[in-house]
Amino acid sequence: MLSVQGLTKRFGNKAAVDNATFEVSKPAMIGIIGRSGAGKSTLLRMMNRLADASEGSITFEGNDITDLTGAAKREWQSRCAMIFQQFNLVPRMDVASNVLHGTLNRRSTLATMFNLYPQSDIHQAIDILDRLGIAEQAAKRAEALSGGQQQRVAIARALMQNPQIILADEPIASLDPMNAQIVMEALRRIHEEDGRMVIANLHTLDTARRYCDRVIGMRDGRIVFDGTPEQLTTGVARDIYGAGDDFSEAATSTEIEALDRPKQGIPVPA
Repeated sequence: MLSVQGLTKRFGNKAAVDNATFEVSKPAMIGIIGRSGAGKSTLLRMMNRLADASEGSITFEGNDITDLTGAAKREWQSRCAMIFQQFNLVPRMDVASNVLHGTLNRRSTLATMFNLYPQSDIHQAIDILDRLGIAEQAAKRAEALSGGQQQRVAIARALMQNPQIILADEPIASLDPMNAQIVMEALRRIHEEDGRMVIANLHTLDTARRYCDRVIGMRDGRIVFDGTPEQLTTGVARDIYGAGDDFSEAATSTEIEALDRPKQGIPVPA
């Protein structure tokens, strides 16, 4: 389904991502972990084609998307939606219109200029917001919402693209624990209910272990771990993050202890 082979991104003499190789045979919820600067964001940006690879290839369903340009590249970015840490919404625009921006790649320039949307798209946007528990916010400006609500709007916008893959770059890094839980539960439900592949860069070990089927660990641009959450032992985590301050920054003592506990069930928010 998805094959990443020898993917490398260089900035001058430094390799931000170095020979990354992995395959995904069916839709899964995958967490990518590693300390700051490990290459996680660069990897996702190359997969979405926001950044070009220096070497290697990305193949999806047998099609090489590494060198796509123009309309073909935009079509891939519709199928492979991106969610960002800072939401990337239009602050002064209402929530529903922000969600409808997920259809821009399939709309004419004239319709975009005059903000014209088919009724079917408007109904779909409201339905998606309702699914995420924020339909009542549809008429509000995006800037009036909390951070967690804005991130759910960003998820709704991604779903309007009807993507096969959702890439989430540190989607909960700027959120408080309660909103972080709501966002991660939403992403998990989208994977389970829709059968979509979700790949998320995550900051904490406990989050990756709780929500993901598979965890990829990166260190200094290289993939140093690829396995199940149950295989993410304390020793493996230390290999990913390094000993001392770097490891303690990424995982609190509670999260380290959680590595040795059974994987928790995933509650569904009301």
